[in-house]
Amino acid sequence: MGDASVAAEPPQVAAPSARRWRPPVGVVAVVAGLGGALVGGLAVRAIVGPASDVSACDVQWVADRVLPSVVTITAASASGNAGTGTGEVVAAGGYVLTNQHVVSPAGSDGRLTVQYSDGSHTDATLVGEDVATDLAVVKADDEAAGRPVIELGSSADLRVGRPVVALGAPLGLSGTVTAGIVSALGRYVPVPTGSGQLHHLIDAIQTDAAINPGNSGGPLVDCDGAMIGVSSAIATVPDAAGVGGGGSVGLGFAIPVGVAGPIAHALITTGTANHPVVGLTAHTVAGEGSGPSGLLVTEVAPGSPAADAGLRAQDVVVAINGSPARTTDDLVLATLTHTAGDTLSLTYLRDGTSRETELVLGEPPA
Repeated sequence: MGDASVAAEPPQVAAPSARRWRPPVGVVAVVAGLGGALVGGLAVRAIVGPASDVSACDVQWVADRVLPSVVTITAASASGNAGTGTGEVVAAGGYVLTNQHVVSPAGSDGRLTVQYSDGSHTDATLVGEDVATDLAVVKADDEAAGRPVIELGSSADLRVGRPVVALGAPLGLSGTVTAGIVSALGRYVPVPTGSGQLHHLIDAIQTDAAINPGNSGGPLVDCDGAMIGVSSAIATVPDAAGVGGGGSVGLGFAIPVGVAGPIAHALITTGTANHPVVGLTAHTVAGEGSGPSGLLVTEVAPGSPAADAGLRAQDVVVAINGSPARTTDDLVLATLTHTAGDTLSLTYLRDGTSRETELVLGEPPA
């Protein structure tokens, strides 16, 4: 069928410990619940355990438990254009986690509203967003008074075949519940934003639970009703012209709570995702003729980790931690999958000579 295309003290968020992850070999491009692109070869780190029958999961009980924590988010621009998505209350005071692409239509001067499972609604304010990981937090103006905070589970011990439940508002249909299994683990899913950037879904959970446009930002939960992921993207089969679209074909992707939880915590407490700092600007060079392929360094910030590592403008980074550096996204991924204080081993060319250096990632600015 061809390739698929992818259609006082701040409250604390429980931040599950994220296991150390390294991106699998292979390239995937998928489209978020509100966009579209092409999908290439998939690669997965197999984590296989005893398969579970989805019928063993009491989906009705899960829905009753979780839906009061789930909201439908409407993001309307000042010009009146609007989109809908899903979120979940993750901290007392009305803090709601969702996808960045769900809130982006509101821009800086639009309006955000949240609707609860009982049909009531309130305005909301953007607390923080992270384009790189496609996560955002909004705060309900009524502080979600009387609404339960969703329980955060663990994505570290998931196994292929485990039953899961997805909740959200596909096509604006609030309170929709679907069930399936964990189809695969360890996916890396780059998702175009429409503005030339990419969302990077790291260590994503693949599921066959039906996820459609509008589910974005909603919880993927286990049979105990604990959130294990944030539904974020789907793959669809393109038409004869190669144009993607339509709804679920059983290929959905969720950001694991081991990634989403700490970022939500950072967005609530600081307003930013606090990704570590490299301190250089670079662009991809294709290596035409006899020239090298890699990342051409165009600027190094004085006193930055890159400067401390000895990098200079016009150096060409050709490998990061032993893997080829083909595009600037490879450098972005290296920072997203590490924390401040971690070391990146870089191979670079200077005046045609290959050199090695160790770059210690820095703390983000306060």
